[in-house]
Amino acid sequence: MRLIQVQVECYAGAKADEAPRRFVWDGRPVEVGEVLDRWYQVESRPEWPRADYFKVRGTDDRAYLLKHDLESDEWFLGKEW
Repeated sequence: MRLIQVQVECYAGAKADEAPRRFVWDGRPVEVGEVLDRWYQVESRPEWPRADYFKVRGTDDRAYLLKHDLESDEWFLGKEW
């Protein structure tokens, strides 16, 4: 799986960037219809920095994997080639 950097807009509740609401991939916006799963990488190692992961379903009915790298504050889309 390759990671592609994407722009993400989030719902900010009790903490910043609590859950993704939409992201831009390949020049088009994708609305997040549902968060299917969420998990955390809590231990920081060089090969695996602290991150939040979200498996989401877009309103286009496709599933996506989003990674929020907490140390760099960057978002990535997991893409299989």
